[in-house]
Amino acid sequence: MVTSPVFRFAPSPNGALHLGHALSALLNFRLAHSQHGRFLLRIEDIDVERCTPAFEQAIYDDLNWLGIQWEHPVRRQSEHFSDYEAVLKKLIRENLVYPAFMSRGDIRAYISETADHGKSWPRDPDGVPHYPPIDRRLSARERRKRMASGAPFAWRLDVKGALARISQPIDWTEFLDESLAHSENIDARPESWGDIVLARKDIPTSYHLAVVLDDARQSVTHIVRGRDLFHATSIQRLLQELLNLPKPSYFHHRLVLDENGRKLSKSESDTGLGKLRAAGATVEDVMRLIGLGAGQELG
Repeated sequence: MVTSPVFRFAPSPNGALHLGHALSALLNFRLAHSQHGRFLLRIEDIDVERCTPAFEQAIYDDLNWLGIQWEHPVRRQSEHFSDYEAVLKKLIRENLVYPAFMSRGDIRAYISETADHGKSWPRDPDGVPHYPPIDRRLSARERRKRMASGAPFAWRLDVKGALARISQPIDWTEFLDESLAHSENIDARPESWGDIVLARKDIPTSYHLAVVLDDARQSVTHIVRGRDLFHATSIQRLLQELLNLPKPSYFHHRLVLDENGRKLSKSESDTGLGKLRAAGATVEDVMRLIGLGAGQELG
């Protein structure tokens, strides 16, 4: 049975969409059309403090203005915390995650002391130091004691333990351009991230856990997103293998940069789609700014 390809655009409603989001949304929408597939919109609002209904409505307004249509209903992550929690509990039972109690200050102090002994400290692809191995070595009794006392903690994935459960090498199919005509296999390197956070004490998921579960449950086959998330694919492929989830294909597209060559941010109001629209910009202006012609063929 041949299934239609499924693409998705999954923004977080914690700020205004900018030109970079426009490129990603339009690429996904156009590729879904050219591949005779489906296009989904997902609202990634697990950060309940920063995500707001106003920003969510602005996403719908911006996408409608760009001429993008999506299937309904829209999946909102905040409505599915119980789904993520069930998977988290499974990973806890299998001893693949552990409660991590060290604060940022604790981590800095530990690394500083270690560096004083002449040892360098590994960092993840984003430049953040790996989490120290102290809490991974705690006994189950000590963990329960600290948790019962109300100590703040996060659930972290034991990456080495997870890799030990998987017998085959982990890789993914990466498309090389917007035509999706050419691809190559990329070897995943989840160990480069160290023990990532999979959930918080008060929120039973994180970006990495929620995104792989949502992509699987929505039958997403093609993940088209910015180049800044290329390295994150390694840890997400590990989770997919660990949880026996389908293996999507990926295309990490070019980024829209500001005049200083930096990736756009939601704090950059002059690139916000709503601000551009209010200033009189047209959809054609947006297409020009992101280097995507209105009639450009992708396939």
